[in-house]
Amino acid sequence: MKKVFLSLAIVAALTVVSCKQAEGDAAAAAADSTATVVDSVATEAVETIDSTAAAATDSVEATAAEATEAVKEEVKK
Repeated sequence: MKKVFLSLAIVAALTVVSCKQAEGDAAAAAADSTATVVDSVATEAVETIDSTAAAATDSVEATAAEATEAVKEEVKK
């Protein structure tokens, strides 16, 4: 009877250890996929900010050019 109980205890201990390792592997895989998603979102955000900044710069330059022309016309009068 002692041998049966001991063998069941050993099997239970191995099962617990095995499950803990599987959970650790799953957590590592989840962390890797999360890092990949965060990296891609950050890249997209930087690209969006850059394109928005470029558009704003172009708009400001066009407005400044129009204002300069308007001032020159007023000065000529």
